[in-house]
Amino acid sequence: MERIEGAAVGRCTASPYLQPFTLHYRQNGAQKSWDFVKTHDSVTILLFNSSRRSLVLVKQFRPAVYAGEVERRFPGSLAAVDQDGPRALPEALPGSAGVTFELCAGLVDQPGLSLEETACKEAWEECGYRLAPADLRRVATYKVSAAGSTVCPGAPGALPSSWGCSCGCGSVLAGCRPGHGQLLEAVQCLPCGPSQRAARCTFQADGSGVGLTGSSQTMFYAEVTDAQRGGPGGGLAEEGELIEVVHLPLAGAQAFSDNPDIPKTLGVIFGISWFFSCVAPGLDPQ
Repeated sequence: MERIEGAAVGRCTASPYLQPFTLHYRQNGAQKSWDFVKTHDSVTILLFNSSRRSLVLVKQFRPAVYAGEVERRFPGSLAAVDQDGPRALPEALPGSAGVTFELCAGLVDQPGLSLEETACKEAWEECGYRLAPADLRRVATYKVSAAGSTVCPGAPGALPSSWGCSCGCGSVLAGCRPGHGQLLEAVQCLPCGPSQRAARCTFQADGSGVGLTGSSQTMFYAEVTDAQRGGPGGGLAEEGELIEVVHLPLAGAQAFSDNPDIPKTLGVIFGISWFFSCVAPGLDPQ
């Protein structure tokens, strides 16, 4: 997975996954324009394996993350890209620079499949678990984080009112521990009641992640057992997927989420926080 060779980047002239546009409009009499990207909506699934008392994550190489790390460490690597051909990237970074831990997820790009059916399909392809739509619990639907960020101000209770829950369910949510000053991107509402642990910040960085794309993602939760795992997962080789299934023990899940040195998506942080708030309190202690 981490052996990456011959990396080169060129301009994207056509893609079945994204289309760039510019929206021209007038707002309060002022003429404006805004660049954005049209992308597919998506689903993601937080899986809890009760046989192993573990959360099921996936680990994979993300080219966009890798290219971003190259640009971050070698500024200008992407600046000279032209339409005539790909430009080789510096080979100083290992493939691990582009590997991230994520929740099982997939695009909503097959007509005729419901969100639940798409989630079940992804759980089988990526993680090897057989699920039916009735096995799923819908957690939330939110706008995908793509641009913009908000710094956590630290202590709960000193938050602007505009950072509260926006879906009307009355819940609050956690994005980082007080005082860390971490950047949050489009942290969304936890629709399960105010059961957050008091040690965590409880607010929403409302609308901070929608500057680039307006696509939505729906998160589901499902409890599974080893008996439901009928395949190895790993993704579809014909689609270029190379995925490692990771079973994260509950005992170390919160530390995993809080560790800034572990590359992970916001969905993982959100999912773990939601699980410990909404599911873990009802589990039998072991």
